[in-house]
Amino acid sequence: MMPISEEASGKKRLVVKKLFARQQHEGFGAVVRRSIGRFELRYFDPFLVLDEFSVTAPAGFPDHPHRGFETVTYMLEGEILHEDCEGHKGVIREGGLQWMTAGNGIVHSEMPSSNGNGTTTHNKGLQLWINLSSKHKLVLPSYQEIESKDIAEAEKDGVRVRIIAGEWNGVKSKICTRTPTMYLDFTLSPGSKISQHIPLHWNAFVYVLQGHGHFGDARSQHSPASAHHMLILGLGGDRLEAWNGSDSGLPLRFILVSGEPIGEPVVQFGPFVMNTQEEIDQTIDDFENFTNGFEKARHWKSQAASDLGLF
Repeated sequence: MMPISEEASGKKRLVVKKLFARQQHEGFGAVVRRSIGRFELRYFDPFLVLDEFSVTAPAGFPDHPHRGFETVTYMLEGEILHEDCEGHKGVIREGGLQWMTAGNGIVHSEMPSSNGNGTTTHNKGLQLWINLSSKHKLVLPSYQEIESKDIAEAEKDGVRVRIIAGEWNGVKSKICTRTPTMYLDFTLSPGSKISQHIPLHWNAFVYVLQGHGHFGDARSQHSPASAHHMLILGLGGDRLEAWNGSDSGLPLRFILVSGEPIGEPVVQFGPFVMNTQEEIDQTIDDFENFTNGFEKARHWKSQAASDLGLF
């Protein structure tokens, strides 16, 4: 957990850590680039995991449980079929968003689809896990889903922003966050620059999706940064400066995410995140015995997993 600074505002945030998200295998034949949730950065309060995933059918993420946090799935390319033991089912299409509150328990499946003519498509996206405070860990599961065309966008001076959560220049997202979170998808044309406000005591990071850019200070050992790099921003400031100084003429695309630290103990066992070992033990017992939120998982398996003969 990163410390919370009490210094005054009015300063820019600098990059204090830079990580390259290397590929690893997850789920059923899927490949992810994990930046948060790996051994160098186990937890960045309130963020538990950030994966940049890449899947082509039949690979994917078949039936698996969650409890105690939220998952945010943002599709960059292709689409993912989602279904759960509560009967919720849908498609997260390119540019679309699903903000899922696992709460007291859900078992679900996330699998790629074909393009409709029998051939497979490549599917890429981001999944962020956001911790919930103890008072919200056992709320009922729920979803906020937004199609690409309905995600708030703004553009100014060569900067295009998609507002996943929070706001930018007065343009607000439709998403309600239990853990206060800002999530912005920036695309900067060559020569353009931003100076983005970040709440003073919130933890924040940048993840680069495309191009090369400078963040915080061009003289920093962490600058410039390119695709698949995670940049942890230090505290003590309330704004991020970033610019696309590329000579290649290519855009710079990155996400800027910040959140209010929860400051509670974290005990994690795979897809279960609670505050104590006793709560984890109870969660495992609930899952194995189909109780306290997992009742409907007893006789459920996803259609996608059934079609693949996985269970």
